[in-house]
Amino acid sequence: MILGVGVDLVEVARMRRALQTPWAQRLIRRIFSPEEIAVCEAASDPAQSYAARFAAKEALAKALGTGFTRGVSPGLIVVAGGERIQPRIVLRDQALEIARSMKVSSVHVSLSHSRETACAMVVVE
Repeated sequence: MILGVGVDLVEVARMRRALQTPWAQRLIRRIFSPEEIAVCEAASDPAQSYAARFAAKEALAKALGTGFTRGVSPGLIVVAGGERIQPRIVLRDQALEIARSMKVSSVHVSLSHSRETACAMVVVE
């Protein structure tokens, strides 16, 4: 049974600008796991990869019905998998506890992007 659906779009240019700020490394480490950072930095366009993963984090938070509240934050949602590997979502701490309380058994994620926009859709069952 579907418990929630979330969709999000992120402008790649906005992510690119964020990656060029003096505090970019601090921001990246707060939002993305070491595995995500390695995958994004190895991508042909890191800004595109970071944007798609951030969109997935937002979409998951929407699918849970919490947004980034109730202890759910981007750093607790990991989008695992590389550019040519099917992505999957791994939840940690409070995000995992909320999913368990909802009796979530599966999380499905799809990522897509163009030069301008990254998109993610998440379905929780």
